[in-house]
Amino acid sequence: MTEVLPSRTTEPVELAIGGMTCAACAARVERKLNKLDGVAATVNYATEHATVTLTAPVPMARLIAQVEGAGYTAREIERGDRADGRDRLRSLWRRLVVALLAGVPLADLSITLALVPSLRFPGWQWVLLALTLPVVTWCAWPFHAKALRAARHGTGSMDTLVSLGIIAAAGWSIYTMFGRSGGAHAQGVWGLILQPAGSSYLDVAAGVTIFVLAGRMFEARAKHTAGTALRALAEMGARDVVVLGDDGAEHRVPIARLRVGDRFVVRPGDTVATDGVVVSGACAVDTSAMTGESVPVEVMAGDAVVGGTVALGGRLVVRAEKVGADTQLAQLVRLVERAQSDKAAVQRLADRIAGVFVPVVIALAVATLGGWLLGGVPVERAVSCGLAVLIIACPCALGLATPTALLVASGRGAQLGVFIKGHQALESARAIDTVVLDKTGTVTTGRMAVAGIQVADGVSRATVLGHAGAVENASEHGVARAIADLARAELGTLADVEDFRALSGLGVRGRVGGQEVRVGTVRLMRAEGVAIPDALEQTRADWEARGRTTVAVAIGDEVAGVLALADTVRPGAADAVAELHALGLRTVMLTGDNAATARAVAAEIGIGEVIAEVLPADKADVIARLRADGRTVAMVGDGVNDGPALAGADLGMALVTGTDVAVGACDLILMRTDLAVVPAAVRLARATLKTIRGNLRWAFGYNIAALPLAAAGLLNPLIAAAAMALSSLFVVSNSLRLRHFEHSGEARARG
Repeated sequence: MTEVLPSRTTEPVELAIGGMTCAACAARVERKLNKLDGVAATVNYATEHATVTLTAPVPMARLIAQVEGAGYTAREIERGDRADGRDRLRSLWRRLVVALLAGVPLADLSITLALVPSLRFPGWQWVLLALTLPVVTWCAWPFHAKALRAARHGTGSMDTLVSLGIIAAAGWSIYTMFGRSGGAHAQGVWGLILQPAGSSYLDVAAGVTIFVLAGRMFEARAKHTAGTALRALAEMGARDVVVLGDDGAEHRVPIARLRVGDRFVVRPGDTVATDGVVVSGACAVDTSAMTGESVPVEVMAGDAVVGGTVALGGRLVVRAEKVGADTQLAQLVRLVERAQSDKAAVQRLADRIAGVFVPVVIALAVATLGGWLLGGVPVERAVSCGLAVLIIACPCALGLATPTALLVASGRGAQLGVFIKGHQALESARAIDTVVLDKTGTVTTGRMAVAGIQVADGVSRATVLGHAGAVENASEHGVARAIADLARAELGTLADVEDFRALSGLGVRGRVGGQEVRVGTVRLMRAEGVAIPDALEQTRADWEARGRTTVAVAIGDEVAGVLALADTVRPGAADAVAELHALGLRTVMLTGDNAATARAVAAEIGIGEVIAEVLPADKADVIARLRADGRTVAMVGDGVNDGPALAGADLGMALVTGTDVAVGACDLILMRTDLAVVPAAVRLARATLKTIRGNLRWAFGYNIAALPLAAAGLLNPLIAAAAMALSSLFVVSNSLRLRHFEHSGEARARG
C-alpha cells in the first residue's frame, strides 16, 4: 500500500537528494517538486537536503519519483539519520589518488615532449594515451555519469560542463596525435601557457579531472567539518537509560524504550537521558553543551532537567516528561537543520541564475570556438579557447555561497546557545537599530521574592498573607508564586479558592472563605472602585520609588494590605546592554510593571528609555508604533505576554527558559540565561551576513571576470580548471572562518 503523507505545515518532510553537483541541480529539483500540487519545497545544495512542506496529502513515493524524474536520487530522512559524507569522501579520495598517479607523469612527459620534440620515441602517443585513459574514464566517471543522467532528462549541470571539457580535450588530442601526422606541438613557454602541449590536450583532460576531483573532495570535507557542531549536538543524547521499576529494581534499556512517566536514574557523570523533573536527589548539572554556560546548575527535587546535560555529582531520580522527538534537544536539532535548509532572497536569485547558466555557457563555448575559427586562427587555438570557457564556468560557488555560511553559523551558534530559526533572522539582524527588552524574566531573573508587607489598621499579617496566598496559589505568574511560597512557608497549608480568575496584566481575583479577594496593581483597585488607605498608599509609593514591585490585597471592598516584591537583575545584564550600545543599537525596556520599578531596573543596567505599565495586548502595539516611526526593532522576551510582540518585531529573540508561545513566536532562541547572548546573537548574525555577501561577491565576480578572459584566449584550460576548483574552495573556506566566532564573554574569559 502506498504511504500517503498527511498535509502538515509544522513538520515538513525531509529528503536526502543524491547526485547534485551544483546550484543548478538544486534549482532543478526544487522546480520539479514544486510542480506537485500541495508541495512547497526548498532544496539546499550544501546540505543535499530537500525540505518539503505539504499543504495536501502527497504519497512519499510520488515525491521520490518526482526527484528521480529530474535525474537525481531521493530518500526520506528518518529522525537521527544524518549521513556525514564519509563514504563520498573515500570514493573521491580513491579516484583522486589514481588520477594523480597517472596524471602527474602524463603532464611531465607531455610537456617534455612538447618542449623537446627530439625526445619523442616510437609509440610515445600510446604511452600518453595509456596514462590518460584511466583518468578520463574511471576517475572522471562520476562527472560523465551525472552528465548522461542530466542529458537523458534534457537538462545540464556543472558536470555537463566538466564532462564535455574532458571528452573534448581527450577526443581532440587523440585526433591530432593519430590523425594529423603524429601531432604537431607548439614550442616555447608562452605557447605552453596559452596552449599546453601544443595541439595535444591529454594533460588538460587529466588536469581538469584532477582539479575538479580535488575541489569536490575538499568541498565535501569542508561541508563535513561545517556540520560537526550539528552532529555533536545530535549525538549529545544518551544511548541507553537506567529505568527504575515499581519494585525499586534498576533496568538498563535502550533510550527508545523510555516512556513518559517512567522514572530513571542519573548517576555522577551520566548524561540526563531525556527532559524530566527531579523526583529525588540533588546534584550539579553541567548544561554547557546545551546553553554554552560554563557554570553548573544545582538541581534538586521538583526542578526540571533537560536531556543532553550531564550530572556532575550525586544521584538523581528523574521522572520523564518528554521523550523522543518531543525533547528539547530533538527540537533544537531539527531547528538547526531547518535553519540550514533556509535560503536568503539573494541566494534564490543565485539559484535562478545557476539554473540557466549551463546552457548559456555551452552556447558561449560554441560561439567562442566559431568566432576564433572565423577569425582565421589555428584550429588548436580555437579549441583551447572553447575548452577554457567550458571548464572555467562553474556555478558551484554561487550555490555554496549562502548555505555553507549558514551551515557553519547555525552550528557555531548552537555551541554558543543561539539557535537560528532561519535565514530571515540573519537578514533582519543586519538592519536592526533598536533592541526592546522585556523586564521580568528577561532583564531580571523573574524569581520574585516578597520583600515587605504592610497591613491596614486592625488587620493581621497572617490574614493578608493567607488570603493573598490562597488566591495566588492558583496562578503561575512569578509574583503569584512568590506570594504563595511565602504564605505556605509561614502558615503551612493554604485555603481553597473558588471562582478564580486571572486578570491579564492587572492581577487575580477569587473567593476565599466566602469573601471576595483581589490581588493586583493599583490600576486593578481603581478599576474595581476599591480605595487604598493613605498610609498604605504612602508605603506603596515609597517602595515603588526604590524599584520594588507592589501589589495590593483587597478583602471584600477594602484594601487590607500591600506587598512589596523584588526581582534581581540578571548577572551581566549591564555589560550586555553596554555591548549593545557599542554595536550602535538603541535599547528600550518594555514592561507591564509600574514605571518607578522599571526605571530603577533600567537605570541599574544602563537603559535610558522605559515604556512601562503596558498591558500584554498593547506590547505588540508598542512594537508596531516603533516600527512605524522608522525603527527596525528586535524584541527580547520570555513570557506568554511577549508572544505577539516577538512575532510583530523585525527580529524576535526568546529565552528558552520562557514559554512555548514565546519560543514559537521568535526568530532566534537564546539558550543562555546570561544576557550577553543577545549582543552575541546580533554579532554572529552580522558576521554571517558579511561572510555571505563576501561569498556572493566573489562567486559573481569570478564568473563575470573569468568567462571573458577564457573566451578571449587568455586562459589556459588547465589554469581554468584550477581556478574553477579554487573558487568553490575559497567560498567554503571563507565560510569556515565562522567556526572561530566568539562572543565578548568568551574573549574576556580567554584574555
